[in-house]
Amino acid sequence: MQGLNLPLPALNTLQADYLKQATELWNQTLQKGDGKPAAPSDRRFSAQDWAGNPASAYIAQMYLLNARTLMQMAEAVEGDAKTKQRVRFAVQQWVDAASPSNYLALNPEAQRKALETKGESISQGLKHLWNDVQQGHLSQTDESVFEVGRNVATTEGAVVFENELFQLIEYKPLTAKVFERPMLFVPPCINKYYIMDLQPDNSLIRYTVEQGHRVFVVSWRNPDESLADRTWDQYIEDAAIRAIREVQDISGSKQLDTLGFCVGGTILATALAVLAARGEHPAASVTLLTTLLDFSNTGILDIFVDETMVQVREMTLGPKSPGGGSLLKGQELASTFSFLRPNDLVWNYVVGNYLKGETPPPFDLLYWNSDSTNLPGPMYCWYLRNTYHENKLMQPGALTVCGEKVDLGVIKAPVYVYASREDHIVPWDAAYKNTQVLRGAKGRVRFVMGASGHIAGVINPPAKGKRSHWIGTGSTLPADAQDWFAKAKEHPGSWWTDWADWLKPHAGKQIAAPKTYGNRTHKAIEPAPGRYVKQKA
Repeated sequence: MQGLNLPLPALNTLQADYLKQATELWNQTLQKGDGKPAAPSDRRFSAQDWAGNPASAYIAQMYLLNARTLMQMAEAVEGDAKTKQRVRFAVQQWVDAASPSNYLALNPEAQRKALETKGESISQGLKHLWNDVQQGHLSQTDESVFEVGRNVATTEGAVVFENELFQLIEYKPLTAKVFERPMLFVPPCINKYYIMDLQPDNSLIRYTVEQGHRVFVVSWRNPDESLADRTWDQYIEDAAIRAIREVQDISGSKQLDTLGFCVGGTILATALAVLAARGEHPAASVTLLTTLLDFSNTGILDIFVDETMVQVREMTLGPKSPGGGSLLKGQELASTFSFLRPNDLVWNYVVGNYLKGETPPPFDLLYWNSDSTNLPGPMYCWYLRNTYHENKLMQPGALTVCGEKVDLGVIKAPVYVYASREDHIVPWDAAYKNTQVLRGAKGRVRFVMGASGHIAGVINPPAKGKRSHWIGTGSTLPADAQDWFAKAKEHPGSWWTDWADWLKPHAGKQIAAPKTYGNRTHKAIEPAPGRYVKQKA
């Protein structure tokens, strides 16, 4: 903080503007009687209750003025880019927390509801608060409505292999014939796989099965203390590579199509690079969804990562910690991601659940979002240092994984790279860099950008006709993402159909669909979705 400076001319300008706007606001409040919303563009204050009470309207408008001024001050601070970003983030967190809508004494909507219900809304809010304290997280949806295997993660299949890190699920074919090359999904291990299998009408897994693919999915185990010392190498060798081996064995096909989502894509690419170093190239194609391989631009998450932070994590969670490793608790990860969008994912529910006593409506995606997972400390610390902090994964030969020098450029398979335009976790232009890192594809790379964010952009089934996606023109991809976007063409609807068309030529000929799960050496262990996905953090 010693290197920061707020220039005096900028401060003087801000003070003068603030006094002028505050005076105008006071005069408008004295004259106002039109009953219009206090702040129609801000949903926190758009209700008539705020406009109907002059004091509440004034408080809302003064809060917004204060918030704008504080953020302008944060923008005016002089310092290095990362520190300025941290200042802006910290000020934004404070500003959002200080909103008068978050407090019963200042929220006229909550006060009116308390009067109308004779205090029942407050009583119900306290019950919601106590329930959330007991479960250890803020409820973003009515979690009692959902049950994994009953109304989420319901695509029919069976577990055909398991070890201490993952279960391998094979899904029942929905077509008389399937492509000869099977499909393996590697989801992120910081969340559960059923983001790709929420409901039948928005399931990427079911959609892929319907296209005639024999689909296998890695279902990560939610680590407990017995797995607290597991490493990145073990996740690559004993999970990703092991899953590839088992799918090859079960299907009888040496090559398979592969898909990785978010950190699952990072794990998949690392595993394929390790196998390439051993002279093996099992992937007929690679699909990467909102995945980082080059971590030079990590968006908002960059503010959390520096050498001090990484060292603290290594000493408290990693191999250097007492006992050789401990768990990164899932609730810590979930809270971090929620506070990246605090008004939408935190304070909105504080107001609704606790101040108004409302039960949030059922929403499958938010149920999945609250179903958090732990991570082994050593595995997490390796990932943190070598990707987010030092960005070594994209540097040929800079890292040794499973005893092999890693070079992502030697992966020979054609690649489909998907990014979401409004993704705050994996910025779309950062995902675009994958097209340059995966040099071994030699011109066989397709980049597609979808609308919306990290999850909603990916989970966008064609039948709903929502959003849009962009596809580049020409046969080559420019080095710069903005150059690609300048010539890209927007198409209405889901990107899934484009991906399905791209995937077909890489899947081989069609053969009769198998009538049973697994093979002679891989019997069905239990029905999908299996035990591992039901384990709570």
